[in-house]
Amino acid sequence: MRKNIKLVLFDLDGVIFDTKTNMKMSWQKVQKVFNIKNSFNSYFKHIGLPFHVILKKLRIKGKINKINETYRKESIKKINNIKLYPGVKKTLEALNKRKIKLGIVTSKDRIRTLRLIKKFKVKISLVVSPSKKLRGKPYPDQLLKAMKISKINSSKTIYVGDMFVDYKAAKNSSIGFVHTRYGYGKKKSLYKYSIGKFKDLSKII
Repeated sequence: MRKNIKLVLFDLDGVIFDTKTNMKMSWQKVQKVFNIKNSFNSYFKHIGLPFHVILKKLRIKGKINKINETYRKESIKKINNIKLYPGVKKTLEALNKRKIKLGIVTSKDRIRTLRLIKKFKVKISLVVSPSKKLRGKPYPDQLLKAMKISKINSSKTIYVGDMFVDYKAAKNSSIGFVHTRYGYGKKKSLYKYSIGKFKDLSKII
């Protein structure tokens, strides 16, 4: 792992929070309201990409904004189905004590992300979510934005994610990458650094 890491950026779903049940319920609501036949499994295999990109890959056209809003509202409604992975709080506290800056770079919208941070009292203040000015993963835009805000360059930054799209975003940003094997992505051998539990992150930084 790179020496003297000063900034650690995290994906959200499959890294800090286990949101799969919540996502399934939200997608089922979308299916019911808009008579969408695409299964949750077909939706879930694209997790990590921006929501509108997933819909495009599923060839769902029209009412994109309404579908997005329905999904978002149901996700907030079912927020109690989301769980914080074990070891997150203690590990983040340990990294904070080492004066390492922490941030979240996610495809989830800012409103839901901030709600989760507040609900679970996760001590991370920097959040970069999708916006019209920033392309989503695997493009580097969001990660570059986080580094710019933190005033820390790529040589001292790593990204922690569970999906191949996270790895690509990190690579396109010229930063290190740590894969969470407990997350939702496939266990690819190409990842040089990976962790089986969140707390293991302290062992490689």
